[in-house]
Amino acid sequence: MMDRFIAVLGILIALGSGGVASAQDQKPVAAPVVLTAEELQEKEMRKACKIALCSTFHVKKPETGDVACSVLKTWRKEQLDKMMSRGKLSWPWGNARCTADLKLKRETLIKAVSGPEVQADFEKHNITCELDREKDKYTVKMEIHPKVTFKDGKAVKASLNWGKIDAPMLAKSALWSATAADNTFGVLQNTVVEDINDVIGPKCLEVKDDWQK
Repeated sequence: MMDRFIAVLGILIALGSGGVASAQDQKPVAAPVVLTAEELQEKEMRKACKIALCSTFHVKKPETGDVACSVLKTWRKEQLDKMMSRGKLSWPWGNARCTADLKLKRETLIKAVSGPEVQADFEKHNITCELDREKDKYTVKMEIHPKVTFKDGKAVKASLNWGKIDAPMLAKSALWSATAADNTFGVLQNTVVEDINDVIGPKCLEVKDDWQK
């Protein structure tokens, strides 16, 4: 979670999803966020992975093999505050810089958006994040095993299935509380579903010219 808790990071970190507001939460559009030079560089590095995923979703070719990428994303504290609040959780630290080696089977992705109802069982993913504190930093490592149910090309149910957490004790206790609540009660399910559908739709349209080629 940490993408709420890095909530969808295993899948969405590569796509740069920042969490979309649900219909009832939507407010007047704020001024566009100005990205730093570092954030712009990260975004450009993720673009090839984004194109590969979106091409698989929409063009459905090639039909086999993996979409494999090593991706990096910096999450601003205000983004994490907003995302965590949707799961009735709080974010006690500053920015987070997260990396993940993304590996998703093309066959699974294509089936997910092609059938009337499909449960996609993705591989386990490891996420490493550096969390800013006032005077120092935390390095944490987390494991997720995402499972998502799709219906008519859209996600309708999702679970992250948090696994091992390797972190300093102070951070680990907070992370355990959040991830245990999600595993037991699915407090992040709706936000994960919304973000996945945002990726398949608006986020993929951002690079439509590239994946259409």
